[in-house]
Amino acid sequence: MITVYVLVNKYQKIYIGQTNDVVRRLNEHNRNHTISTSGKGLWKIAHSEEYEDRSTAMRREKALKSSRGRAWIRSIILKGSASVG
Repeated sequence: MITVYVLVNKYQKIYIGQTNDVVRRLNEHNRNHTISTSGKGLWKIAHSEEYEDRSTAMRREKALKSSRGRAWIRSIILKGSASVG
């Protein structure tokens, strides 16, 4: 299974990615092993979705990174209207 995940930090910054091990990947983000999230505080998972294959997960990741996808994340997830998970 491949997980598409949305991370949020205390400054309400968003990071979107995909991995086959979300716990390991979150630890990498929080230990500053990822340049794009390094030095931006602790991250927590705000949303995640699982997919059977990487190509489907990559399409969803791309959709979430679009302006419409980011607007959905901000309006639904960050405002607490959707389940956090």
